[in-house]
Amino acid sequence: MESQEVPDGPEVHRGFICASFNQDTTSLSVGTKTGYQLFSVTAAEKLDCIHEGVECPDVYIVERLFSSSLVVVVSLSMPRRMNVYHFKKGTEICNYSYSNNILSVRLNRQRLVVCLEESIYIHNIKDMKLLKTLLNTPTNPSGLCALSVNHSNSYLAYPGSATIGEITVYDANSLSTVTLIQAHDSPLAALTFNASGTKLASASEKGTVIRVFSIPEGQRLFEFRRGMKRYVSISSLSFSADAQFLCASSNTETVHIFKLEQHSPSQEEESPTWSAYVGKMFTAASTYLPAQVSDMMHQDRAFATVRLNMFGLKNICALATIQKLPRLLVASSDGYLYIYNVDPQDGGECVLVQKHRLFETSEEQVEQKEEEKLEDDSPQPASQSYAATVALPSTPPSSTTLMGYSEDGGAQKGEVIPEHEFAESPVCLDDENEFPPVSNQSN
Repeated sequence: MESQEVPDGPEVHRGFICASFNQDTTSLSVGTKTGYQLFSVTAAEKLDCIHEGVECPDVYIVERLFSSSLVVVVSLSMPRRMNVYHFKKGTEICNYSYSNNILSVRLNRQRLVVCLEESIYIHNIKDMKLLKTLLNTPTNPSGLCALSVNHSNSYLAYPGSATIGEITVYDANSLSTVTLIQAHDSPLAALTFNASGTKLASASEKGTVIRVFSIPEGQRLFEFRRGMKRYVSISSLSFSADAQFLCASSNTETVHIFKLEQHSPSQEEESPTWSAYVGKMFTAASTYLPAQVSDMMHQDRAFATVRLNMFGLKNICALATIQKLPRLLVASSDGYLYIYNVDPQDGGECVLVQKHRLFETSEEQVEQKEEEKLEDDSPQPASQSYAATVALPSTPPSSTTLMGYSEDGGAQKGEVIPEHEFAESPVCLDDENEFPPVSNQSN
């Protein structure tokens, strides 16, 4: 999912810098002034902090690979360096330096992609070797790019032009260009793949129209109108796991959810309503009307919406199934995670079910420190919680090291990714079962 850097402002939480969901929307990563935090979002009623990293301050990029222990971090203090950590062991796997500031990082189980303003670097995630450098790409000041989370269809999408909404689709496995898509008239603002890598959604800087294309063909499948009254800045796009829905958030107070469904002629014949009749008339008229007018007639509006209690703040949205129910997650720069119920049948206005604070106030932090001091003075139990376990000092690094890539010819050393995390083929880094919570509670 996309990581979003958030500018300072009166409503922005002073500790918040960026946020991103992992590839299957089970985890939320937040970059802060003091480091980064990883939260589990598998239950609506609670938000568990999995890990808090303090290796470097002012983290503006943090990406976790599925539910594994691999996390990629970039700090404002060293914006040209990418650090890759094994956070459960508290060790650094490697770090890489680049010729310019890192604007975004995307990863799946096969590839790790680093996007600079005018170049893209593709690494093999198993050993972090640099496989391909795409130089002189169109100027991309926001680092906009999307990588399919499906490692079999490991497609990469990025702007093919700095002046119009052209999308370059690149195969990160075979390292070759697949197709160019003329998506919008104005420059791109948002891109995202569905889970299988067979669909790509895009929005332009105008933010009025969202389009969905088939991959790898690049054929336009759907076109949704977010609104016509004003131009907006789309901050994130996200498909549901089954690709039946697509959500879009912006700098406005409304999050839109669109339903990807084809209206078959047989359905219209079964219900010969006035609206169906008018729709047929419009369809017939579109054959001789100008393209811009006919496109308007084929656009669907939002299936469901969420009205946020904020305006003008950066946020990212994601659709997830939590406790067997469809939910919309919105992480906002006000320092909160909002969870809404989504009605997959009737849509409409979504209902807020939980609001989780991502940061504690200074008073709560003081109280927590006092409690921790009291706990330190008391005898420690034999068993420890999961949070306490992952916070333990790491074991000495392996003698096997990985040579990191550096633009200026230097080489950085770090611990190689443990081989057992790649025991399966294709590569599988989902190591939650290999590192279970260490607890021995007795009733």
